[in-house]
Amino acid sequence: MAETTLLAEAFDPSGLIAADRLSDLLHITRGELAATLGLSRDAVSKTMRVGRPATQARLREMVEILNRVRPWAGSAQQAFAWYRSQPLPSFGDQTAEDMVREGRADAIRRYLDRIAVGGYA
Repeated sequence: MAETTLLAEAFDPSGLIAADRLSDLLHITRGELAATLGLSRDAVSKTMRVGRPATQARLREMVEILNRVRPWAGSAQQAFAWYRSQPLPSFGDQTAEDMVREGRADAIRRYLDRIAVGGYA
């Protein structure tokens, strides 16, 4: 994958995040993408539903976090592995995935700001 941001690669020409492109970039199925986001498979598979503000917001939250983690994770796939599996002690060992599914992406963004400033990233 080129050194452009994952967010740029995941956009479709209309300016929305394309779930099919994102799942291809991460090497997962759309069903797996939906499960990761806490959405139904239809939310990321059906054209009318993927464009809905709530679906786009959840997609954007995940992509923004992956973009921030990717430089020190090494690749989009490794950033995604961190997102899904790294327990975060600051959040009771929940993962970033858990937090986004609960609607707490802002807390993860603040956490990433803190660790970047502290030199841990």
